[in-house]
Amino acid sequence: MSESSPRRVKMLVIGSGPAGLTAALYAARANLAPVVLSGADLGGQVSKTYTIENYPGFPEGVGGQELVGYFREQAERFGAEILYDEAVSVHLRERPFRVETYEEVFLAETLILATGASPRELNIPGEEEFVGRGVSYCATCDGHFFRGREVIVVGGGDSALEETLYLTRHASTVTVIHRRSELRAGALLQQRAKAHAKVRFVWDTVLTEILGNEAVEKVRLRNVVTGEEREMKTDGVFIFIGHLPNVSLFAGQIETTSRGYLRINDKMQTSVPGVYAAGEVADPRFRQVITSAGMGAAAAMQAIHDLEERGE
Repeated sequence: MSESSPRRVKMLVIGSGPAGLTAALYAARANLAPVVLSGADLGGQVSKTYTIENYPGFPEGVGGQELVGYFREQAERFGAEILYDEAVSVHLRERPFRVETYEEVFLAETLILATGASPRELNIPGEEEFVGRGVSYCATCDGHFFRGREVIVVGGGDSALEETLYLTRHASTVTVIHRRSELRAGALLQQRAKAHAKVRFVWDTVLTEILGNEAVEKVRLRNVVTGEEREMKTDGVFIFIGHLPNVSLFAGQIETTSRGYLRINDKMQTSVPGVYAAGEVADPRFRQVITSAGMGAAAAMQAIHDLEERGE
């Protein structure tokens, strides 16, 4: 952290995914000269998606990094400043809000928190190695690439079965691997999945390794009851065992939901006046590029309105 004097800004955006960059675009067009702290990973999770085919305006699809580049270019065109720096502490007790980074100290009249959420990982050999080459955490992002192929889904909750049913539109078979003998998902989702001709289930089983060469080819499984180990051929592994909202920076300062996401109202306002949240850090359900971008736009518009009321 720099020892120089704090830098005052009207709006500071923490996070550079679709929510953060869209918020910056709207704020920049309102002449607020927003500053975005991108961290080392510009674009967040979307930048790791090989091709996005469900974002409007790109009929042939668009690469995740390419789309993030467009977001950034548009925001910067209107005056947003994007820094490859990271917030290390946030102080929300008084306004302006003090945010310390590795390089600077900011005093911000408004904050937009767009730190996203990270998918829970299995933390097994091969998982990280094959991300984007058969391992995915988003069926709606990557399902199309597995048309006519055999895939597996890891998980047993609502998200796992929702994504399983989505994958049946593309894959030839979808095998659900669950560590228990019964699912945690709602009754209706269970009925639909169990009745689907393409869906199969493997109970009391966990993945211990993901194997392949250029792409995923098979997985190693272990039955948690018998201890038996075996291998299963597959073209893709979709992991849906939950998400972890990135909220540690704000612990004890902002209200969260029972699931740990930032609690917001319909105006994207958090429990702290002047602090707004957008994207997956406050969205446990949809988690799409377009919904995150919409939340970012809404958060910036409300922040602009509130600043005007304060005479800023």
